[in-house]
Amino acid sequence: MKSIRKIASAVSIVTMVAGTTGVAEELDVNDWQSVIDAAKGQEVYFNAWGGAPNINAYIDWVGAEVSQKYGVTLNHVKLDDTANAVNRVVTEKAAGRNQGGSVDLIWINGENFASMKRQGLLIADNWAEKLPNYQFADIEGKPTLTYDFTVPVEGQESPWGMAQLTFYYDSAVLLEPPKSLEALEDWIAENPGRFTYAAPPNFIGTTFLKQMLYGVIDDQDMLRQPATEESFAKATAPLWDYLDRVHPNLWRMGEIFAADTTQLKNLLADGEIDIAMTFNPGEASSAINAQELPDTVRSFVLDYGSMGNSHFVTIPYNANSKAGAMVVANFLLSPQAQARKADENIWGDPTVLNIAALNDEQKALFDALERGPATLAADEFGATLLEPDSSWAVMLEEEWAKRYVRAN
Repeated sequence: MKSIRKIASAVSIVTMVAGTTGVAEELDVNDWQSVIDAAKGQEVYFNAWGGAPNINAYIDWVGAEVSQKYGVTLNHVKLDDTANAVNRVVTEKAAGRNQGGSVDLIWINGENFASMKRQGLLIADNWAEKLPNYQFADIEGKPTLTYDFTVPVEGQESPWGMAQLTFYYDSAVLLEPPKSLEALEDWIAENPGRFTYAAPPNFIGTTFLKQMLYGVIDDQDMLRQPATEESFAKATAPLWDYLDRVHPNLWRMGEIFAADTTQLKNLLADGEIDIAMTFNPGEASSAINAQELPDTVRSFVLDYGSMGNSHFVTIPYNANSKAGAMVVANFLLSPQAQARKADENIWGDPTVLNIAALNDEQKALFDALERGPATLAADEFGATLLEPDSSWAVMLEEEWAKRYVRAN
């Protein structure tokens, strides 16, 4: 008979056999084999952005691996907005569905992580740092692995990849890209219709707003504190002035915006715009390898630095298959999975691992990777602009919508 197993906390896993009442077995999470045993036969519903074919293919590969290795079935629930998964958990909690939830694992961003943590929608105990492969995470070298949008992670989400806002262009068309806010404004005015960004709350659209805000704000330290109505109005006034000036000269006269990074890439490939952007520094080279972009595409960042953070996976408090979700999260942290993800022929998403901590065989997986022509070297990114407090993202999205979303 197939069993349904649940983790009651990061310290114990409660396994209950279907059709049986009152029979339970507690398993120690620190005994990883007991977690593997509990996960066998479980179905994990992984809620993750589904807007990029190469990422979807990677998740399919992960599903095949965890099925073969651990007997876990991975179902990719393709999202266009992470908030949809969060809202599902909120709805289930309001309905009293505190067990057997429909969401097992979420590819989460900082804004939604902060919201879920604040509402008590995550496993409360430190489970992520207990994963066997967490020992390889580069905690010292990558401080964004322990703070997400200034919110302490505290083992409530597991690191998956690194992100850095990167602009890219076709050097055969655009000889010299604009690398300052002033130059970008002038270039947009001189080249109407050739620039756009994604509409918030899509993550790349919100990230673009934060990037611009960093460039115009007088006191960047304000962004590390929760936003108030007064501080937000004062800090963002020059941002809205800047966007108001460029807005009429955007693609489609600013009446519509791109949906996400995939559409931005396609607009560049189709010659509709001249500059695109991504939160994955390897995406442009990956697209060149996939023959989605010409090999003359190159990348750049703005002269005052670029937004940088880490992305994670997390488990809701009421997930039906917590053991299976942990097994998947641990596999995503494995050198095998991280090296494949970093391969620009596959995805090109930078690793969260400390390569120096790996053994020779594991290091060889990364040594075999090549950096493509459109991928910037680490020293070309300049200063990393850390994520503001999560309250800024919420208010930026709301104010942007008031100003630039046309009523139907």
